[in-house]
Amino acid sequence: MLDLNADLGEGMGDDTAMLAVVTSANVACGGHAGDRATMRAVCEAAAARGVRVGAHVAYPDRENFGRRFVDLTEADLLAHITEQFGELTDMAAAAGTRVSYVKPHGALYHAAGSHPTHARAVVTLARGAGLAVVGAPGSLDLDLARDAGLTAIAEGFADRAYTPLGTLVPRTEPGAVLHDAAAIAVRVAGLIRTGALTAVDGSQVRLDVRTICVHGDNPDAVAIATRVRAELERAGMTPVPFS
Repeated sequence: MLDLNADLGEGMGDDTAMLAVVTSANVACGGHAGDRATMRAVCEAAAARGVRVGAHVAYPDRENFGRRFVDLTEADLLAHITEQFGELTDMAAAAGTRVSYVKPHGALYHAAGSHPTHARAVVTLARGAGLAVVGAPGSLDLDLARDAGLTAIAEGFADRAYTPLGTLVPRTEPGAVLHDAAAIAVRVAGLIRTGALTAVDGSQVRLDVRTICVHGDNPDAVAIATRVRAELERAGMTPVPFS
């Protein structure tokens, strides 16, 4: 079973077009982007399409789009992401759907992979609401989620380059973000078929993933998601929601 997700409600890109392609929507809920109106709009469109809704919680850092580490205590971080989750929960209910999972955004996504207090905050939120957790393969938050009896979903990124260690190439480096939709689609299908992809140094990196993300703020996002889905369907791996 393979899911296809996108980061939506961030005030950029074509959310409506993306929701016609993906099976899960990571909805910005006020930390790095988004407000009640955008949450409601994405949730309504997702509900109409049968797309699952996830809480894309982030550091309270709209100025940097949530891409800068914020050194919060576990209690303070939990308070911030709980508030974000609550806003999205309300908007999802008003739209006739519900929040199914939590996926940290940006710097919090990376921190939750190895920073114990921030990983615990994410998992505490998920455990309290009975949510699945989406994160990087081998990340600490996924390990803690499994220990807590939660569903842990390992994620790969369609439009990002990987290092030989299986981590994402930093956005500050050339070639970190991919744009060729056709090449990306073949790359993703190969990853799902073999469990490996080619890193920036030409080596093969193993990634055991259950969901693939296309970043909604990538200017080529809709084209990439469309080609990825078409390639997966052609290979008999039609995406379905994991939740």
